[in-house]
Amino acid sequence: MKVLQGKNALVTGASRGIGREIALRLANAGAYVILNCTTRGVEKAEAVLAEIRAQGGDGEVKAFSVSSSAEVDAAVDALLKSRGNIHVLVNNAGIAKDSLFMRMKDEEWDDTINTNLKGAALCARALTRSMMKAREGSIINLSSVVGQMGNAGQAAYSASKAGLFGLTMSLAKELASRNIRVNAVAPGFIDTEMTVDLPATAKEEMLKSIPMGRMGSGKEVAEAVLWLASPASSYVTGQTLAINGGMYM
Repeated sequence: MKVLQGKNALVTGASRGIGREIALRLANAGAYVILNCTTRGVEKAEAVLAEIRAQGGDGEVKAFSVSSSAEVDAAVDALLKSRGNIHVLVNNAGIAKDSLFMRMKDEEWDDTINTNLKGAALCARALTRSMMKAREGSIINLSSVVGQMGNAGQAAYSASKAGLFGLTMSLAKELASRNIRVNAVAPGFIDTEMTVDLPATAKEEMLKSIPMGRMGSGKEVAEAVLWLASPASSYVTGQTLAINGGMYM
């Protein structure tokens, strides 16, 4: 069933990992998907778009930095002119620059916060006016289990992901009267490029902390995002959906 038929969805950080799976799933549900990436990720994003089109879907690649207000505003303005409206925004773009807090450099902290938290805020702000005018919209922020429970060596990443919870709830309260829903998804340890190179011992210890005894998949996260983007969750806003195998309850 094409639950997003006729809808336009912008997915940031869509060239790989969880973002790729989200883009593929939303397209499969009928959405026209705009795949955001950095200029370095255009080739990979184009490959994802080719997959979407091979499966009968459609979309386009839009390269811009989510941490740049000027780039975000220019990209969104162009998209609104060409597509008329963006119905779904998935703030997935994120980076992790892991380091012990006392050794963390200013630029590492700033880059992480600017991409993971500020980037989500800039994209949401750029689309808010048009969504309010249309009285329709779903914004989904990709947080993380470490934003809920913290993690040694990931102070900046954890802080950025925790900040998304506050952003989600505040925007949900501001926009609910205009039929715009804002929710978050908090994945646990997901089998992606970011985790594939972890040492075997680290993976074993990690699995011990997960009651279900396995890592999650990007497809499982994508299914949760699709639900939040679709009419099936029409009375859900300001919530965080944990996809973590019971790691944090």
